[in-house]
Amino acid sequence: FRAGDITELKILEIPGPGDSRQCGDSQQMDTAMPGVGCQVGPSQNGTGKVLKKPSSAPQNIPRRTDMKSQDIVISPQQQCSKSYMDRHMESLSQSKGFRRRHNSWSSSSRHPNQVTPKKSGLKNGQMKSKDDECFGDDIDEIPDTDFDFEGNLALFDKAAVFEEIETYERRSGTRSRGTPNEKPARYRHDENILESEPIVYRRIVVPQNPNKEFCTDSGLVVPSVSYELHKKLLAVAEKHGLTLERRLEMTGVCASQMALSLLGGPNRLNPKNVHQRPTVALLCGPHVKGAQGISCGRHLSNHDVHVILFLPNFVKMLESITNELNLFSKTQGQQVSSVKDLPDTPVDLVINCLDCHENAFLRDQPWYKAVVDWANQNRAPVLSIDPPISEMELGIDAKWSLALGLPLPLGERAGRVYLCDIGIPQKVFQEVGINYHSPFGCKFVIPLHST
Repeated sequence: FRAGDITELKILEIPGPGDSRQCGDSQQMDTAMPGVGCQVGPSQNGTGKVLKKPSSAPQNIPRRTDMKSQDIVISPQQQCSKSYMDRHMESLSQSKGFRRRHNSWSSSSRHPNQVTPKKSGLKNGQMKSKDDECFGDDIDEIPDTDFDFEGNLALFDKAAVFEEIETYERRSGTRSRGTPNEKPARYRHDENILESEPIVYRRIVVPQNPNKEFCTDSGLVVPSVSYELHKKLLAVAEKHGLTLERRLEMTGVCASQMALSLLGGPNRLNPKNVHQRPTVALLCGPHVKGAQGISCGRHLSNHDVHVILFLPNFVKMLESITNELNLFSKTQGQQVSSVKDLPDTPVDLVINCLDCHENAFLRDQPWYKAVVDWANQNRAPVLSIDPPISEMELGIDAKWSLALGLPLPLGERAGRVYLCDIGIPQKVFQEVGINYHSPFGCKFVIPLHST
């Protein structure tokens, strides 16, 4: 209806049992709604029409037992006695609220004295059982006071309970999840948590009492050997087919791999950084150690490293040096024989292969002293390949030293010691009296730590 069509609004009282007025032909009367009456308003054709206006007062939420008084559905036109209506209204007014249902009141077409039963059926029966399960509790069973959480928590003696748990743990030897007695073990990313058998950290045993022992990152003990035993080991390996050429190639590969990692690895040696090529000064003597350095320089030059090779001029060279120089000349590396041709500015890395285990007279040569002075004045770090044992023979202090097969008892001037695998079989070690088990794992060059 529009507001202009309404001329007057009136609130009518609920008709009594003797009143014959009706709220309409088909309009229903909700007796459970106090303050609800019939409202008459004119329609467009002049006839009155019955309207329902609910009360604006707030409604309370019904209790669970309120529906017991609404199980009987009454027709709005039923002629009932005033006493029944009074009792019904009194029972409703005593409750704090009510719940209206869509099928509470039947239509006016039923008999006035007929009491409408609830529909039966599987679906309605299930709904009735669910309603009884949810709302069927008595209101007297619902506590009116709130639960006292603080009071009940105060009854719990935490100190006594934990003391009882600790006493039980000490007696039984078990550990609780909530209060651990010891810190859990922490493992690194490269450590195995499940161990099938105990680890044997000393898996290399030499026939002689080692002067010095090292250990790997995983804790394996690597003993040092004397120069005589190391020389015998290389001779037996060469007799079984590990020739000098193979050993030089393997040493050059391992030394160049270590040098590449010291130069910066993939961060430095990147195709996008061709304008920042690292420079390596390679100092070699006229002996097998020098041939190892030349092999390393060839591999470095193949990896786009600027290599400057220093080798003094000799009338007669070893065959191994001649072969390595022939291969090195096919690379982009630069070979010099004078100290004056070495760079004046600091280089990225100096590889020292000047010293030898046997030819100690080379230290008295003028070229040797000049090269040692140049290396000490250049502020570049030094990598020494297979340095000798005596510290007096080391004219250049090294930051890193690379040992072959098994380490020698190197001193402090050798710097940090690394060990490389040159391919000596296990039975060759056993033949010279060394009980050997490889400590390299998945690598060919590993660091060693002093014990």
